[in-house]
Amino acid sequence: MSFSDALLQVIMAFFGTMGFGMLFRSRGKKLLLASLGGMAAWALFLLLGLRIESEPARYFIVSVIISIYAEVLARVCKTPAGTFGILSLVPLVPGGGLYYSADYALSGDMQAFAEKALSTLSLTAMLSLGIVLVAAVAKFLSSALSSRRNQA
Repeated sequence: MSFSDALLQVIMAFFGTMGFGMLFRSRGKKLLLASLGGMAAWALFLLLGLRIESEPARYFIVSVIISIYAEVLARVCKTPAGTFGILSLVPLVPGGGLYYSADYALSGDMQAFAEKALSTLSLTAMLSLGIVLVAAVAKFLSSALSSRRNQA
């Protein structure tokens, strides 16, 4: 992939995320930060592709990093992390895999359906696992800091 193709994809990730943000009635600074997160998510995914061949591994790494981004912004902006996390990860949603899985199933090609569905499921699982891992660590750290303040 050429640099100009990658740059175009990253720019489109920004605007695609912004479009979803508008659908979810996100506005102003929060919309901009979520859109920047979507752009960063796709840029990171493409950059990791230069070193890591495994697509599920890249999905996991990006979801962890973007979920950390969302948790930090949640504290700074005093907004739920989902406001940023959900929108920022929109560019990684495996919509094409879902479409082709359904297409193969409807056309009766069960071998292709099984392969594509399993691939899509693994990407979705890695995306979810990264989000849950960061949310659990953030919750644990928040509880630990809160109890520490209460003891002092």
